[in-house]
Amino acid sequence: MIGVIDYGMGNLYSVSKALERVGVPYFVSEKPKELREADAFILPGVGSFGDAMANLRSATLDQLIQDMVSEGRLLLGICLGMQLLFDQSEENGSTSGLGLLKGKAVRLKAEDKEGNKLKVPHMGWNRLSFHNESPLLAETEEGYAYFVHSYYIEGMEKDALLASADYGVRVPAVVGKGNVFGAQFHPEKSSTVGMSILTQFTKMAAEMKVKK
Repeated sequence: MIGVIDYGMGNLYSVSKALERVGVPYFVSEKPKELREADAFILPGVGSFGDAMANLRSATLDQLIQDMVSEGRLLLGICLGMQLLFDQSEENGSTSGLGLLKGKAVRLKAEDKEGNKLKVPHMGWNRLSFHNESPLLAETEEGYAYFVHSYYIEGMEKDALLASADYGVRVPAVVGKGNVFGAQFHPEKSSTVGMSILTQFTKMAAEMKVKK
């Protein structure tokens, strides 16, 4: 069973519809007590990093996430939800994140190394390049994913970078270490690539449940 964490800043409808297409049982909740019954978690997110962390803390969902990860349950952060997994963000000053992965969210550059202008936020399809092997990408081929973001992760550990996209800089697109994973793009809007990743995540969760 997948628990989708509702903290008031996630695209719950599209994530829910994607999970329905995958055919996996799930539920959406903002209550830690209910979410503790899940085998794995999805942390979606759209909007401001600071507001997102404030919402998580006010509902004690930040502690729930820390506890569940410590117990070995799988977590997948999507878009802003991926950025929240890291140490901090420079958006509107400096805000501490969940600290599950090393690195910080910084604003995308408005031009590339050749001086060509880039639109920020980055919105649209971009090709993924794979780096480190991971069970999350075991059934996924390099292809295009749909991005909507103004910030990207900088200073992360090399072995946690699973896939990247180029947008003036190397944008970490899929990250993972241990039982914590993230996708900067929207898997639920990314056609074959996105659905493959969501499907594999649910398979990994099911396998862990069987082992228990």
